[in-house]
Amino acid sequence: MPLSEPLHQAGEHPRDYARLWKERSGGKVVGYFCSYTPQELISAARALPFRIWSSGADISRADSHLQAYSCSLVRGALEDALAGRLDFLDGAAFPHTCDSIMRLSDIWRMNTHFGFHADLVMPVKLNTDSAAEYMTAVLHRFRSDLEKGLGVNITDQRLHEAIQDWNRVRRLLGSLYARRAGDPSSLGAAELHQVFRAAMVMEPRASARALEALIHSLPAAKPDRRPAGVPIILSGGLCGMPDIHQVVEAAGGRVVWDDFCTGARYFEGLVDESEEPVAALARRLLTRVVCPAKHTGIHSRGHYLLDKVRQQGARGVVFLYLKFCDPHAFDHPYLKAMLDEEGIPSMLIEVEDATGAEGQLRTRLEAFMEMV
Repeated sequence: MPLSEPLHQAGEHPRDYARLWKERSGGKVVGYFCSYTPQELISAARALPFRIWSSGADISRADSHLQAYSCSLVRGALEDALAGRLDFLDGAAFPHTCDSIMRLSDIWRMNTHFGFHADLVMPVKLNTDSAAEYMTAVLHRFRSDLEKGLGVNITDQRLHEAIQDWNRVRRLLGSLYARRAGDPSSLGAAELHQVFRAAMVMEPRASARALEALIHSLPAAKPDRRPAGVPIILSGGLCGMPDIHQVVEAAGGRVVWDDFCTGARYFEGLVDESEEPVAALARRLLTRVVCPAKHTGIHSRGHYLLDKVRQQGARGVVFLYLKFCDPHAFDHPYLKAMLDEEGIPSMLIEVEDATGAEGQLRTRLEAFMEMV
């Protein structure tokens, strides 16, 4: 099913979308690298939150600033900034995640010369007695940084409206994802990837309108129709591979859920609209599904993954990691061990960001589908 023009434009050409939005609105654009970024605060500052992905262009400038073992997201994003492909940005926000992103923040600040720059040094252990107070203080500081850096006043009313807007987007993404997981024929795999990319760069109200129209246009679900393909879950970090769902399906599988920061982790968990807004934002960030850079328990991610396997009726898990992504690499042994104990097969694939998922990858996936 072809996507509407707004979703297609934002998903296929996110930088062009941001430039056009900036030209028409006169607003500012703030880039971000992580799903822990509080987009609500950026929107409340009347700016556009823009998820930074690598364009996949050849690296010619970034390697002089980075170690060879930096992941392709970090290298590609810095390359795009140095080459002027992100010239529409007014600044960027860097949550405390992995070592590479934290060091990228310093290199970015010293070499790109965007006007606004913010580091969000969030707690790593999210369930301690002091975590809530600490997270709230970080968000208050980010609010102040945005006000000073962008020359705006973020009122509680604006922040409350932004929370409502982003909650609406998350609900719609969750609804769309569930529909597609139950009936893959309702929306193509490449289109699903485009929708998620679009939602991470579009103005939230425009995104919600486009998502509602898309959901209403989908064919009616057929409860008596059993979807084809081996049900599997994908797990990893940022997935910039537009054809991964398509390749999985071509190999005989069916993605019933994912554990990507650019997938289900992006929309899971809503902000409580009845609470004081900053405290509510902090609570969501503390209680949402964690990534390997945050911790609520030694085996919390493993238990979450097992729960999703059972809930979705998955028969296997495919781990899809960026090369040189240390947080995910550290977690993989215990995640695999927990799956093995339950008799759930899994496989690990390492990829570069923004690369196609053809050839050898399809062959490996076909072998895995036959095994499960």
